[in-house]
Amino acid sequence: MSIESIQQTIIDEFSSFDDWMDKYNLLIEMGKDTPMIEAQYKTNNHLISGCQSRVWLHASYRDGKVYFTADSDAVITKGIVNLLIRVFSEQTPDAILNVDLGFLDKIGLKEHLSPTRSNGLLSMVKQMKMYAQVFKLKNG
Repeated sequence: MSIESIQQTIIDEFSSFDDWMDKYNLLIEMGKDTPMIEAQYKTNNHLISGCQSRVWLHASYRDGKVYFTADSDAVITKGIVNLLIRVFSEQTPDAILNVDLGFLDKIGLKEHLSPTRSNGLLSMVKQMKMYAQVFKLKNG
């Protein structure tokens, strides 16, 4: 599935709710579906710096695509990282590096996050793109 169609699916999911409390509940539910990081990667080396909560992120590369797993000690943050995994996972490094994440504005996420959670979101995106860059360089 293309990044654009995944983003549109997420926009459609969020647009069915008018109230932001319902959207937060959707995020919490999405967090339950986060592809869980293996225990061996739940280390300080895989912690994303800049997040208010603890977020562990791991990436692997196979068949020309990047696959992400994660975990967090906060339910909202787990939902946020799951949104990003849905968009970035199973995509090529180039697709990840060139993506426009306009869906974050369209669902209103940025405007409803605290400044520290917004910084965490940016840190997650930065880390995922960094993984993509490394895989691109290593695999030409």
